[in-house]
Amino acid sequence: MRSSASAGSWKLTVRSGARVERRRYDQLERALGVAEVRGTQLAREVPRRTVDLKFKRIEPRQQVAARIELAGPERVVPSVRAGVDVRGDGSSEAYVGRLRRQLIDPLRGETSWAALRRVLMSRADSTSRLPGR
Repeated sequence: MRSSASAGSWKLTVRSGARVERRRYDQLERALGVAEVRGTQLAREVPRRTVDLKFKRIEPRQQVAARIELAGPERVVPSVRAGVDVRGDGSSEAYVGRLRRQLIDPLRGETSWAALRRVLMSRADSTSRLPGR
């Protein structure tokens, strides 16, 4: 019996500026590893300046410089959508959901990548124990 952490296909989408990269992985653990490496790299490369509009200032912390998203394990209608937003100051925030995103609160000393991994792996473990899975 395969767990949902390894069953199906996980789509990794990396958006940075106008560039969009898409890849598929058979295992959630592998997709999470690649996402973290790519996201950490982007966090070092994304220094942004404050955007000064006539009516509003947008600080680097308020800007999403890159977005790394995971969707799966189903191909057509993924049951899990989650990711990490890399901010203009290099910080990052993990979330679950697509249209109505919920931020994942990291535990003490936990990175946003570790928080995302914790939540997704616990969901995958709990669904693999359901009857019929």
